Amino acid sequence: MSTSFTMIGGEGPESYRQHSKYQGGLLEAATEKINEAISTKLDIDLTSNLVNIADFGCSTGPNTFRAVQTIIDAVEHKYQQENNLEEIEFQVFFNDSSNNDFNTLFKTLPPARKYFATGVPASFFGRVLPRSSLHVGVSSYSLHFLSKIPKKVKDCDSHAWNKDIHCTGFSKEVVRAYLDQYKIDMESFLTARAQELVSGGLLFLLGSCLPNGVQMSETLNGMMIDCIGSSLNDIAKQGLIDQEKLDTFKLPIYVAYAGEIKQIIEDNVYYTIERFDIISQENEEIPLDPEFLTVSFKVTVGGIVASHFGQHVMEKTFEVVKTKTQEMLPQLANAKPGMQYLIVLKRI
Repeated sequence: MSTSFTMIGGEGPESYRQHSKYQGGLLEAATEKINEAISTKLDIDLTSNLVNIADFGCSTGPNTFRAVQTIIDAVEHKYQQENNLEEIEFQVFFNDSSNNDFNTLFKTLPPARKYFATGVPASFFGRVLPRSSLHVGVSSYSLHFLSKIPKKVKDCDSHAWNKDIHCTGFSKEVVRAYLDQYKIDMESFLTARAQELVSGGLLFLLGSCLPNGVQMSETLNGMMIDCIGSSLNDIAKQGLIDQEKLDTFKLPIYVAYAGEIKQIIEDNVYYTIERFDIISQENEEIPLDPEFLTVSFKVTVGGIVASHFGQHVMEKTFEVVKTKTQEMLPQLANAKPGMQYLIVLKRI
């Protein structure tokens, strides 16, 4: 069974739109490298003066608008200098799952944008655009979401049964089950994009990964997800949810190691790796404030908790999360840092 994982929509104080500055920080840090890659590596035929751009896993903004504008500015700079073209037109495809809040996305489109905008509601694990129609693609903070939960981790009789709600990293059998699914999904994503991209087109991938030797539950993100699982267990003890139902609840998330990501890409025959940059991420960049942390994880994980257990249980769960986070602050302060990546792929 496939899983659709979407952020909490709208523009309110507990929306992803209002709590995605951390994700946007990577784009900001990578802007110069994106500009350089487009200037030196993008090699497309622009006789039609039309450039197609797509963001895969766009959510509701504003980060997707910044990513798109960064690409547009760089393409304009490159080709107007090289070809003295009077005007390049841009078509932007905003892709996410069908239950993404596209209403908020389109209501908040930049008024002065220089592109035509189209929504593409579909899973990016398959093709969403016509063959050889895409010039530049980007996917930011989306590829750690799996298309489905591995069956083994939900089966109490399996060696890979996972008692936690995510892949903590401490069970080899659980890690293997998640990694196997991650490999399938990444291969599907890369192959679908290869069919859509023109030869010489670029694909930018940005997101989080784990340093070698660090387990997910040793990072701040992992600790917070463990806290959500512990809070759900407390809710189950109160009788608000069924323990058996909780035992089968798993998050479709796998944060890979940099080496795992690189190997999957190298095994794919459709691209050359033009850039694979790892950026160390210090926890100081995330405020160690219980309210901030609770809301930040509520806007990303709360939706799937609500879809599984109901809105009331989700709200109760995150009330518990806030209390537990206050108690966990010393532990969170000593969490091991994760890493972020910028990967630039060129379609052969």
